[in-house]
Amino acid sequence: MTIQIEYETDLELGIDYSTLAHQVADQVLDMEECPYEASVNLVLTDNEEIMRVNTEFRDIPRATDVLSFPMIPFESPADYDIIEEDDTLFDLDTDELLLGDIMISVEKVFAQAEEYGHSVKREFCFLIAHSMLHLLGYDHMTPEEAAVMEQKQEAALQALGITR
Repeated sequence: MTIQIEYETDLELGIDYSTLAHQVADQVLDMEECPYEASVNLVLTDNEEIMRVNTEFRDIPRATDVLSFPMIPFESPADYDIIEEDDTLFDLDTDELLLGDIMISVEKVFAQAEEYGHSVKREFCFLIAHSMLHLLGYDHMTPEEAAVMEQKQEAALQALGITR
């Protein structure tokens, strides 16, 4: 698993975000039985920039905690059959599957950790797990989809001992 990280804010998380992002992403990929080595781009930014991107791509003019930009048009979550039909989904140099991009607002990580009464580490890891599931084709538009994502997020964090 390769995670290319861009840190675009002066606000420091105060945690080993690189190691944690790798651990959580690997855990989600293992749980979802991804048969490929994968690559993700992670941007850690501020509310202003994530609001700009949220407005541009989703027409929602407000800051959000995390944005996910999947590269793979999964027909159903974690159904890897679609990948075998498209070799453009792989990095030519590393042969890694290009899952997509994750953007996280560091300001929101701190605010939500306080709001939910848990650590910055737990909130950051939750957002990585949440976004990785989006990159694998999961969504939460219906209560049923939301329940599936919540269960999978919690299972990934529990497996790593990252609890509230």
